[in-house]
Amino acid sequence: MRRAAAKVAVSIPAELYQAVEKARKRSGKSRSAMMQDALRYWLAQSEQAGLVSEYEAGYRRKPEGKSEVKAAEASAGRLLASMDW
Repeated sequence: MRRAAAKVAVSIPAELYQAVEKARKRSGKSRSAMMQDALRYWLAQSEQAGLVSEYEAGYRRKPEGKSEVKAAEASAGRLLASMDW
């Protein structure tokens, strides 16, 4: 069963269009497939950026304390000591 699709008209600079067309032809994909891939990628990157911003904000609200730093240093020391250099 085919899903409904919306047609969208957009304007892009000629040099961007040419670059996309070149990549599209190499990939063998349709313009629609290329645009869908690009939009999915952009959405995923936007979501990831939002998660990173949330993490950073949480860290600024509650950074690690001295005991966490000591524990991380001790753990790193044990890990590095166990490696063959």
